[in-house]
Amino acid sequence: MDKLPRRRRAARIYTDEDSDLRWLKGKTCAVVGFGAQGRAHALNLRDSGITVVVGLYPGSKSRAAAWRYGLNVCKTPEAVRRGDVIFLALPDSRMPVVYEKEIAPYLRSGQTLLFAHGFAIHYRTIVPPKDVDVVMVAPKGLGPMVRREFVHGRGVPGLIAVHQNRTRRAKRTTLAWAKGIGCTRAGVIETNFREETETDLFGEQAVLCGGTSALIRAGFETLVRAGYPAELAYFECLHELKFIVDLIHEAGINGMRALISDTAKWGELTVGPRIVDATVRRKMEAALREIRSGKFAREFIHEMKSGRKSYAKLLRAAEKHPIEKVGRRLRALMSWKTKHRQSAAIMATD
Repeated sequence: MDKLPRRRRAARIYTDEDSDLRWLKGKTCAVVGFGAQGRAHALNLRDSGITVVVGLYPGSKSRAAAWRYGLNVCKTPEAVRRGDVIFLALPDSRMPVVYEKEIAPYLRSGQTLLFAHGFAIHYRTIVPPKDVDVVMVAPKGLGPMVRREFVHGRGVPGLIAVHQNRTRRAKRTTLAWAKGIGCTRAGVIETNFREETETDLFGEQAVLCGGTSALIRAGFETLVRAGYPAELAYFECLHELKFIVDLIHEAGINGMRALISDTAKWGELTVGPRIVDATVRRKMEAALREIRSGKFAREFIHEMKSGRKSYAKLLRAAEKHPIEKVGRRLRALMSWKTKHRQSAAIMATD
Protein backbone atom coordinates (compact mmCIF):
# COMPACT_ATOMS: atom_id res chain seq x y z
CA MET A 1 0.00 0.00 0.00
CA ASP A 2 1.36 3.42 -0.93
CA LYS A 3 2.29 5.61 2.02
CA LEU A 4 0.49 8.90 2.32
CA PRO A 5 2.62 12.03 2.65
CA ARG A 6 2.91 13.65 6.05
CA ARG A 7 -0.21 15.69 6.61
CA ARG A 8 0.00 19.31 7.59
CA ARG A 9 -1.09 20.41 11.04
CA ALA A 10 -4.68 19.72 11.99
CA ALA A 11 -7.16 22.38 10.97
CA ARG A 12 -8.79 24.40 13.72
CA ILE A 13 -12.42 23.55 14.46
CA TYR A 14 -14.68 26.42 15.51
CA THR A 15 -17.75 25.79 17.67
CA ASP A 16 -20.57 27.82 19.21
CA GLU A 17 -18.18 29.30 21.76
CA ASP A 18 -16.07 30.83 18.99
CA SER A 19 -18.94 32.61 17.23
CA ASP A 20 -21.18 35.51 18.19
CA LEU A 21 -24.65 35.53 16.69
CA ARG A 22 -25.11 39.11 17.84
CA TRP A 23 -22.91 40.18 14.93
CA LEU A 24 -25.88 39.53 12.62
CA LYS A 25 -28.48 41.11 14.90
CA GLY A 26 -29.66 44.38 13.44
CA LYS A 27 -28.49 43.28 9.99
CA THR A 28 -30.60 41.91 7.15
CA CYS A 29 -29.61 38.59 5.58
CA ALA A 30 -30.82 38.23 1.99
CA VAL A 31 -31.14 34.67 0.68
CA VAL A 32 -31.28 34.62 -3.13
CA GLY A 33 -32.93 31.35 -4.15
CA PHE A 34 -35.13 28.99 -2.17
CA GLY A 35 -34.02 25.49 -3.12
CA ALA A 36 -32.71 22.91 -0.67
CA GLN A 37 -29.89 25.04 0.78
CA GLY A 38 -31.66 28.40 0.45
CA ARG A 39 -34.69 27.13 2.35
CA ALA A 40 -32.58 25.62 5.14
CA HIS A 41 -30.42 28.72 5.61
CA ALA A 42 -33.38 31.10 5.51
CA LEU A 43 -35.46 29.16 8.03
CA ASN A 44 -32.59 28.42 10.39
CA LEU A 45 -31.47 32.06 10.42
CA ARG A 46 -35.07 33.19 10.94
CA ASP A 47 -35.43 30.78 13.87
CA SER A 48 -32.15 32.09 15.29
CA GLY A 49 -33.67 35.56 15.51
CA ILE A 50 -32.05 37.05 12.41
CA THR A 51 -33.90 39.29 9.95
CA VAL A 52 -34.21 37.40 6.66
CA VAL A 53 -35.53 38.37 3.22
CA VAL A 54 -35.78 35.92 0.33
CA GLY A 55 -35.03 37.14 -3.19
CA LEU A 56 -36.82 35.34 -6.04
CA TYR A 57 -37.76 36.21 -9.60
CA PRO A 58 -41.48 37.00 -10.05
CA GLY A 59 -42.40 33.69 -11.71
CA SER A 60 -40.59 31.43 -9.25
CA LYS A 61 -42.67 28.51 -7.96
CA SER A 62 -40.81 28.87 -4.67
CA ARG A 63 -42.43 32.21 -3.83
CA ALA A 64 -45.58 30.53 -2.51
CA ALA A 65 -43.53 28.09 -0.40
CA ALA A 66 -41.48 30.90 1.13
CA TRP A 67 -44.64 32.84 1.94
CA ARG A 68 -46.17 29.77 3.58
CA TYR A 69 -43.15 29.63 5.86
CA GLY A 70 -43.86 33.21 6.86
CA LEU A 71 -40.75 34.62 5.20
CA ASN A 72 -40.46 38.08 3.67
CA VAL A 73 -40.25 37.57 -0.11
CA CYS A 74 -39.29 40.17 -2.69
CA LYS A 75 -37.66 40.44 -6.09
CA THR A 76 -33.96 39.66 -6.16
CA PRO A 77 -32.74 43.25 -6.80
CA GLU A 78 -34.81 44.49 -3.86
CA ALA A 79 -33.40 41.74 -1.63
CA VAL A 80 -29.87 42.81 -2.62
CA ARG A 81 -30.61 46.45 -1.85
CA ARG A 82 -32.01 45.52 1.56
CA GLY A 83 -29.41 42.96 2.51
CA ASP A 84 -26.25 43.47 4.50
CA VAL A 85 -25.26 39.87 3.76
CA ILE A 86 -26.37 38.35 0.44
CA PHE A 87 -26.33 34.57 0.17
CA LEU A 88 -26.31 33.24 -3.41
CA ALA A 89 -28.27 30.02 -2.92
CA LEU A 90 -28.24 29.19 -6.63
CA PRO A 91 -26.85 26.39 -8.85
CA ASP A 92 -23.36 26.99 -10.25
CA SER A 93 -24.80 26.94 -13.78
CA ARG A 94 -27.38 29.70 -13.08
CA MET A 95 -25.43 31.85 -10.69
CA PRO A 96 -23.38 33.98 -13.14
CA VAL A 97 -26.40 35.16 -15.14
CA VAL A 98 -28.46 35.98 -12.03
CA TYR A 99 -25.47 37.74 -10.49
CA GLU A 100 -24.78 39.87 -13.57
CA LYS A 101 -28.39 40.93 -14.14
CA GLU A 102 -29.99 41.02 -10.70
CA ILE A 103 -27.26 41.30 -8.08
CA ALA A 104 -24.14 43.13 -9.30
CA PRO A 105 -25.94 46.36 -10.36
CA TYR A 106 -27.45 46.76 -6.89
CA LEU A 107 -24.45 46.04 -4.67
CA ARG A 108 -23.07 48.74 -2.42
CA SER A 109 -19.75 49.11 -0.63
CA GLY A 110 -19.44 47.19 2.62
CA GLN A 111 -21.95 44.44 1.87
CA THR A 112 -21.06 40.76 2.12
CA LEU A 113 -21.50 38.18 -0.63
CA LEU A 114 -21.82 34.72 0.88
CA PHE A 115 -21.53 31.39 -0.96
CA ALA A 116 -22.06 27.76 0.05
CA HIS A 117 -19.61 26.52 -2.60
CA GLY A 118 -16.49 28.11 -4.05
CA PHE A 119 -16.91 27.23 -7.74
CA ALA A 120 -18.09 30.64 -9.01
CA ILE A 121 -15.35 32.57 -7.23
CA HIS A 122 -12.50 30.11 -7.75
CA TYR A 123 -13.18 29.71 -11.49
CA ARG A 124 -14.08 33.39 -11.85
CA THR A 125 -17.54 32.97 -13.35
CA ILE A 126 -18.33 35.73 -10.86
CA VAL A 127 -15.86 38.53 -10.13
CA PRO A 128 -17.17 40.67 -7.26
CA PRO A 129 -16.19 44.32 -6.80
CA LYS A 130 -13.30 45.03 -4.46
CA ASP A 131 -15.37 46.96 -1.94
CA VAL A 132 -17.45 44.03 -0.64
CA ASP A 133 -16.59 41.08 1.58
CA VAL A 134 -16.67 37.66 -0.10
CA VAL A 135 -17.07 34.67 2.21
CA MET A 136 -18.25 31.08 2.28
CA VAL A 137 -20.22 28.94 4.72
CA ALA A 138 -20.51 25.42 3.32
CA PRO A 139 -22.54 22.91 5.36
CA LYS A 140 -21.35 19.36 4.79
CA GLY A 141 -24.85 18.07 4.29
CA LEU A 142 -27.80 18.48 1.97
CA GLY A 143 -30.31 21.22 2.69
CA PRO A 144 -33.00 18.99 4.26
CA MET A 145 -30.39 17.60 6.67
CA VAL A 146 -29.21 21.12 7.58
CA ARG A 147 -32.80 22.02 8.48
CA ARG A 148 -33.66 18.73 10.20
CA GLU A 149 -30.59 18.71 12.42
CA PHE A 150 -31.17 22.36 13.39
CA VAL A 151 -34.79 21.69 14.36
CA HIS A 152 -33.63 18.79 16.53
CA GLY A 153 -31.16 21.01 18.36
CA ARG A 154 -28.16 19.59 16.55
CA GLY A 155 -26.21 20.70 13.48
CA VAL A 156 -24.19 19.47 10.53
CA PRO A 157 -20.47 20.28 10.35
CA GLY A 158 -19.32 22.84 7.82
CA LEU A 159 -16.51 24.80 6.23
CA ILE A 160 -15.89 28.54 6.33
CA ALA A 161 -13.63 30.68 4.16
CA VAL A 162 -12.84 34.33 3.57
CA HIS A 163 -11.89 35.31 0.03
CA GLN A 164 -12.19 39.10 0.29
CA ASN A 165 -12.04 40.98 3.60
CA ARG A 166 -12.90 44.57 2.73
CA THR A 167 -14.47 45.39 6.12
CA ARG A 168 -11.89 43.51 8.22
CA ARG A 169 -14.88 41.78 9.84
CA ALA A 170 -15.53 39.07 7.26
CA LYS A 171 -14.58 36.16 9.51
CA ARG A 172 -16.98 37.35 12.20
CA THR A 173 -19.72 37.27 9.58
CA THR A 174 -18.90 33.71 8.49
CA LEU A 175 -18.84 32.41 12.07
CA ALA A 176 -22.08 34.20 12.97
CA TRP A 177 -23.83 32.82 9.88
CA ALA A 178 -22.48 29.33 10.59
CA LYS A 179 -23.88 29.60 14.10
CA GLY A 180 -27.20 30.93 12.83
CA ILE A 181 -27.74 27.87 10.64
CA GLY A 182 -26.50 25.43 13.29
CA CYS A 183 -23.16 24.37 11.85
CA THR A 184 -21.05 25.50 14.81
CA ARG A 185 -23.00 23.06 16.97
CA ALA A 186 -21.14 20.30 15.13
CA GLY A 187 -18.00 22.31 14.32
CA VAL A 188 -16.75 24.26 11.31
CA ILE A 189 -13.29 24.14 9.75
CA GLU A 190 -11.57 27.12 8.15
CA THR A 191 -10.37 26.60 4.59
CA ASN A 192 -10.21 28.66 1.40
CA PHE A 193 -12.27 28.80 -1.79
CA ARG A 194 -9.73 26.86 -3.86
CA GLU A 195 -9.43 23.95 -1.43
CA GLU A 196 -13.19 23.67 -0.89
CA THR A 197 -13.93 23.75 -4.61
CA GLU A 198 -11.29 21.27 -5.69
CA THR A 199 -11.94 18.74 -2.93
CA ASP A 200 -15.71 19.02 -3.35
CA LEU A 201 -15.55 18.40 -7.10
CA PHE A 202 -13.10 15.54 -6.67
CA GLY A 203 -15.25 13.87 -4.02
CA GLU A 204 -18.34 14.13 -6.22
CA GLN A 205 -16.62 12.79 -9.32
CA ALA A 206 -14.27 10.13 -7.99
CA VAL A 207 -16.14 8.75 -4.98
CA LEU A 208 -19.55 10.03 -3.90
CA CYS A 209 -21.48 10.31 -7.17
CA GLY A 210 -19.36 9.28 -10.15
CA GLY A 211 -17.24 6.57 -8.55
CA THR A 212 -20.03 5.03 -6.49
CA SER A 213 -22.63 4.92 -9.27
CA ALA A 214 -20.09 3.49 -11.74
CA LEU A 215 -19.06 0.82 -9.22
CA ILE A 216 -22.70 -0.10 -8.58
CA ARG A 217 -23.47 -0.42 -12.29
CA ALA A 218 -20.32 -2.45 -12.93
CA GLY A 219 -21.17 -4.87 -10.12
CA PHE A 220 -24.76 -5.21 -11.32
CA GLU A 221 -23.65 -5.85 -14.91
CA THR A 222 -21.08 -8.44 -13.81
CA LEU A 223 -23.67 -10.52 -11.93
CA VAL A 224 -26.33 -10.27 -14.64
CA ARG A 225 -23.89 -11.23 -17.40
CA ALA A 226 -22.87 -14.23 -15.28
CA GLY A 227 -26.49 -15.41 -15.32
CA TYR A 228 -27.77 -14.26 -11.94
CA PRO A 229 -31.27 -12.70 -11.67
CA ALA A 230 -31.27 -8.91 -12.05
CA GLU A 231 -33.30 -8.61 -8.85
CA LEU A 232 -30.56 -10.31 -6.81
CA ALA A 233 -27.92 -8.18 -8.48
CA TYR A 234 -29.88 -5.03 -7.61
CA PHE A 235 -30.18 -5.97 -3.94
CA GLU A 236 -26.53 -7.00 -3.56
CA CYS A 237 -24.95 -4.10 -5.45
CA LEU A 238 -27.31 -1.18 -4.81
CA HIS A 239 -29.96 -1.74 -2.16
CA GLU A 240 -27.64 -3.01 0.58
CA LEU A 241 -25.12 -0.23 -0.03
CA LYS A 242 -27.14 2.03 2.29
CA PHE A 243 -26.58 -0.29 5.25
CA ILE A 244 -22.82 -0.19 4.78
CA VAL A 245 -22.71 3.57 4.17
CA ASP A 246 -24.78 4.17 7.30
CA LEU A 247 -22.29 2.15 9.35
CA ILE A 248 -19.34 4.03 7.85
CA HIS A 249 -21.07 7.36 8.44
CA GLU A 250 -21.69 6.52 12.09
CA ALA A 251 -18.47 4.73 13.01
CA GLY A 252 -15.91 5.12 10.22
CA ILE A 253 -14.55 2.38 7.99
CA ASN A 254 -12.99 0.46 10.86
CA GLY A 255 -16.21 0.75 12.85
CA MET A 256 -18.14 -0.69 9.91
CA ARG A 257 -15.60 -3.48 9.64
CA ALA A 258 -16.15 -4.40 13.28
CA LEU A 259 -19.87 -4.91 12.67
CA ILE A 260 -19.84 -7.06 9.55
CA SER A 261 -19.30 -10.81 9.29
CA ASP A 262 -15.89 -12.47 9.13
CA THR A 263 -16.65 -13.49 5.54
CA ALA A 264 -17.44 -9.89 4.58
CA LYS A 265 -14.34 -8.62 6.40
CA TRP A 266 -12.01 -11.06 4.66
CA GLY A 267 -13.49 -10.22 1.28
CA GLU A 268 -13.24 -6.49 1.96
CA LEU A 269 -9.61 -6.73 3.04
CA THR A 270 -8.41 -9.06 0.27
CA VAL A 271 -10.62 -8.38 -2.76
CA GLY A 272 -11.47 -4.69 -2.37
CA PRO A 273 -7.89 -3.48 -3.02
CA ARG A 274 -7.80 -5.63 -6.19
CA ILE A 275 -10.90 -3.87 -7.53
CA VAL A 276 -9.91 -0.32 -6.58
CA ASP A 277 -6.22 -0.69 -7.29
CA ALA A 278 -3.29 1.49 -8.34
CA THR A 279 -4.83 1.91 -11.79
CA VAL A 280 -7.95 3.44 -10.25
CA ARG A 281 -5.84 5.75 -8.08
CA ARG A 282 -3.92 6.93 -11.15
CA LYS A 283 -7.23 7.73 -12.84
CA MET A 284 -8.33 9.60 -9.72
CA GLU A 285 -5.12 11.60 -9.83
CA ALA A 286 -5.78 12.45 -13.46
CA ALA A 287 -9.31 13.62 -12.58
CA LEU A 288 -7.88 15.78 -9.80
CA ARG A 289 -5.36 17.33 -12.21
CA GLU A 290 -8.22 18.29 -14.54
CA ILE A 291 -10.06 19.93 -11.63
CA ARG A 292 -6.99 21.82 -10.43
CA SER A 293 -6.05 23.00 -13.92
CA GLY A 294 -9.56 24.31 -14.57
CA LYS A 295 -10.16 21.86 -17.45
CA PHE A 296 -13.25 20.34 -15.86
CA ALA A 297 -14.71 23.76 -15.05
CA ARG A 298 -14.10 25.04 -18.59
CA GLU A 299 -15.80 22.00 -20.10
CA PHE A 300 -18.73 22.25 -17.69
CA ILE A 301 -19.24 25.97 -18.30
CA HIS A 302 -19.03 25.46 -22.07
CA GLU A 303 -21.60 22.64 -21.91
CA MET A 304 -24.01 24.74 -19.84
CA LYS A 305 -23.70 27.68 -22.27
CA SER A 306 -23.93 25.69 -25.49
CA GLY A 307 -27.31 24.01 -25.11
CA ARG A 308 -26.45 21.07 -22.81
CA LYS A 309 -26.73 18.54 -25.64
CA SER A 310 -24.02 16.18 -24.38
CA TYR A 311 -25.31 16.61 -20.83
CA ALA A 312 -28.84 15.63 -21.87
CA LYS A 313 -27.57 12.68 -23.95
CA LEU A 314 -25.57 11.26 -21.04
CA LEU A 315 -28.55 11.65 -18.69
CA ARG A 316 -30.87 9.84 -21.11
CA ALA A 317 -28.39 6.99 -21.49
CA ALA A 318 -28.02 6.63 -17.72
CA GLU A 319 -31.78 6.59 -17.25
CA LYS A 320 -32.08 3.65 -19.67
CA HIS A 321 -29.63 1.43 -17.79
CA PRO A 322 -31.25 -1.93 -16.82
CA ILE A 323 -30.56 -1.29 -13.13
CA GLU A 324 -33.02 1.63 -13.25
CA LYS A 325 -35.82 -0.54 -14.66
CA VAL A 326 -35.45 -3.31 -12.11
CA GLY A 327 -34.93 -0.74 -9.35
CA ARG A 328 -38.18 1.07 -10.09
CA ARG A 329 -40.09 -2.21 -9.88
CA LEU A 330 -38.49 -3.30 -6.62
CA ARG A 331 -38.70 0.12 -4.94
CA ALA A 332 -42.42 0.22 -5.73
CA LEU A 333 -42.79 -2.68 -3.28
CA MET A 334 -41.01 -0.86 -0.46
CA SER A 335 -42.85 1.14 2.19
CA TRP A 336 -40.46 4.09 2.14
CA LYS A 337 -41.14 4.97 -1.52
CA THR A 338 -43.57 7.82 -0.69
CA LYS A 339 -41.17 9.43 1.77
CA HIS A 340 -38.35 9.22 -0.80
CA ARG A 341 -40.45 10.88 -3.48
CA GLN A 342 -41.42 13.68 -1.11
CA SER A 343 -37.77 14.30 -0.19
CA ALA A 344 -36.78 14.33 -3.88
CA ALA A 345 -39.52 16.86 -4.64
CA ILE A 346 -38.27 19.14 -1.88
CA MET A 347 -34.69 19.02 -3.17
CA ALA A 348 -35.71 19.65 -6.79
CA THR A 349 -37.33 23.05 -6.26
CA ASP A 350 -35.54 26.32 -6.97
